[in-house]
Amino acid sequence: MNAVATTQGRVAFDWRRAARRHGWTVGVFVLLLVLVLYWRSSTNLPWGTFDVQSLAIDALPLAFVAMGQGIVIISGGIDLSVGSMMSLVNVLAAKYMVTSLGDATVGSSATAGSFGRAVGVSLLLLAFGFLAGAMTGFIIHVSKIADIIVTLAMLFVWAGAALAVLEVPGGGTALRYQNLVTLDTVFTAWLPKALVILLVVYALLWLTIRRRRPGLALYAIGSNRSAAYLSGINVPQARVFAYAMSGTFAALGGLALTAASGIGDPHSGDIYTLNSVAAVVLGGVSLLGGVGGLLGVMAAAFVLTLVKTILIIKGVDQNYAQVIQGSLIVLVVMIGGLAIRQKGKSGG
Repeated sequence: MNAVATTQGRVAFDWRRAARRHGWTVGVFVLLLVLVLYWRSSTNLPWGTFDVQSLAIDALPLAFVAMGQGIVIISGGIDLSVGSMMSLVNVLAAKYMVTSLGDATVGSSATAGSFGRAVGVSLLLLAFGFLAGAMTGFIIHVSKIADIIVTLAMLFVWAGAALAVLEVPGGGTALRYQNLVTLDTVFTAWLPKALVILLVVYALLWLTIRRRRPGLALYAIGSNRSAAYLSGINVPQARVFAYAMSGTFAALGGLALTAASGIGDPHSGDIYTLNSVAAVVLGGVSLLGGVGGLLGVMAAAFVLTLVKTILIIKGVDQNYAQVIQGSLIVLVVMIGGLAIRQKGKSGG
């Protein structure tokens, strides 16, 4: 009898626990679905696979950088340098993926290099992003200065470096490299390459560590740094790793910008820093750290991108569209801040 009861207890699914853990993420996906349906009904033009591909291409850079930001926030920090890191990687890729850059401006002669050259440069830039992020985390640990101050300083460092590489938009890349995200689909016409790349990166860089010691350490130090230290976790190492992952994802975002646009722009990542924080909050990651995952963050990146697309379709003036989108981002971040205050009151 006891064995039967034990078996039934194991089989029974705890819906309340599932709702607490995954309810917000499911809600974000429902919001995304509602926006897609509204988007589909809002246009008088034929709606099909091209629209889905365009959305995936447009959302890919934000999804990448938001995932990196999410990892840092889960660990209890914040990274304000991700946007300028994207810009730096974007211009470095556009400059060194070509064999002849001319005067490095739009309209100048830029001879596209080979696909192999583009892949090689991409791998080097991913390594650069990882090391640059690790350096930021190391500086935070050694200096004991608040994350927000150090990463704000690094924002200016990477932004200046991007302008030193290319003062104005220019450069280029191999057409085959651009086709990795801009053309064709996989298996079905409704599955864009950009979305497949995003899911593969999510599986390789996050799912492989999420339930292992490195991922658990990130959640532990985000929840309670002192308790994590007392439990034997190497807190400095975990914090450096979080920023290294953020740098890697920011580099992926910069490479996505290069592949999507075919050029480098030293200001291409300017809008992504605040957007990444908004996507993280909307995706269900607590600004206090230690709570959340990256699946909801990816969905939130698509939501924010789709809001901009719908405003354009509705004919909203570009200036007003930016005001509306910015207001939505501020609202999302404010909601996250209010949630932190409520949690502090209930816990205190």
